[in-house]
Amino acid sequence: MTAEKQSALQTIEEKRDLITGIADKIWEFAELSLQEFKSAAAYCEALEKEGFEVERGTCNIETAFAASYGHGRPYIGILAEYDALSGLSQEAGLIERKAIQEGGNGHGCGHNLLGAGAFAAALGVKAYLEKNEMEGTVILYGCPGEEGGAAKAFMARDGLWKKLDAALTWHPEDVNEVATGSSNSCIQAQYKFTGTASHAAGAPEMGRSALDAVELMNIGVQFLREHMSSKARIHYAITDAGGCSPNVVQPKASVLYMVRSNHVAEAVELQKRVDKIAEGAALMTETTFEKKFIDGLADTVSNFALERVLYKNFEELGVPQYTEEENKYADALAETYDHSAIPGVAAENDEAAREAVEKMQKEYGHAMNAFLAPLYQKDAFNAGSTDVGDVSWLTPTAQIHVAAWPNGCPGHSWQNVSCDCTEIGHKAVIHAGKVIAATAIDLFEDHNLLDEARAEFEKRTKSGFVCPIPADAVPVIPD
Repeated sequence: MTAEKQSALQTIEEKRDLITGIADKIWEFAELSLQEFKSAAAYCEALEKEGFEVERGTCNIETAFAASYGHGRPYIGILAEYDALSGLSQEAGLIERKAIQEGGNGHGCGHNLLGAGAFAAALGVKAYLEKNEMEGTVILYGCPGEEGGAAKAFMARDGLWKKLDAALTWHPEDVNEVATGSSNSCIQAQYKFTGTASHAAGAPEMGRSALDAVELMNIGVQFLREHMSSKARIHYAITDAGGCSPNVVQPKASVLYMVRSNHVAEAVELQKRVDKIAEGAALMTETTFEKKFIDGLADTVSNFALERVLYKNFEELGVPQYTEEENKYADALAETYDHSAIPGVAAENDEAAREAVEKMQKEYGHAMNAFLAPLYQKDAFNAGSTDVGDVSWLTPTAQIHVAAWPNGCPGHSWQNVSCDCTEIGHKAVIHAGKVIAATAIDLFEDHNLLDEARAEFEKRTKSGFVCPIPADAVPVIPD
């Protein structure tokens, strides 16, 4: 590791209190998707104090921002998220469920850590560019609404990511690894049916039930399941059943649908079929409906070239180390759920890697996975969805996972929230920032790495980006 890189990473260490302080502040705010006003403001203020040029409301999204430092190419983007989840309020550092506020929000996906780690990386890269008077620009993007709103996808529709030479990010997890593989694309739309109210016994013939329309739409989609790709998924939630009086023909009802498929072009076509089923349900019930587009995002395009650079730096920097007290806490927290999983994309797809990971788990002997999982560079698939996928269709993109929770910790859980505001979470933030910063520095110093990543990107995306978001749509949350 060069002296220049070591100096940049030392800057992250020196600013540890600032970085972890903002992670804890965002944890306390726990703001939902597209409502992260205090969180975005905190980042913008901190970035301006650190000498970044900050643009607020990027792509006309109120809680988005772009903070840049430097001049000229290459342009390296670092992606930050900071939205929380509803119903997951939880006191920090406990091994039992105890809400701070009943029904309140919590960072069950660790985005308070994610944003702070990206912030740390940006600080490290800025220090490098500044001290060495290097040509190049680092841009920290504040990306709201990953849990519902898909800001990065709306930014992709507007072409924001095209100017970047590469994008890097991370996500808290229960394993240290370089992430790879494709994910499901996803489209969310809400169907709001309107009928005619009437007395269900005295004048049923006068009523036109919006709830009937919702139920018939659901039945139609159930039959569609037989005739779609085995990797496709369709989920729904009735968001308004029309009231609680069975003797009234319900004049209003709505249902929220989520359509997923491995490739975004397939999801767009599947969504059209769901729209037709909604039309049919309205015809059958003599109701009308309004479709409200919520969000849409693409599948993820891997970039092995960037992943190798990330892995090299991860190997050099090692993984977070834990005290006896931290291990004791993590072990106790793991006893509150089934923690028997063998983690990581490599273990999931390769038997030799699985055996290696299992061996390292046993050797460490605690619930935290204090080792680096093997690099996996073959096809892989994750049934979940992320709007990082939309970025990856417009510029070479790669990401890492850093252990911030004990092994097997359930996603979107109170256990995650509890761990997010502890020294275990803080260590993940700092370490992620260092790995990403070190990787970005390599890209600034060796443009051959960027050329290799770009060549792979062009090959993988030659079919072209199919944007699932209509031109007139704006980020919204369901009613």
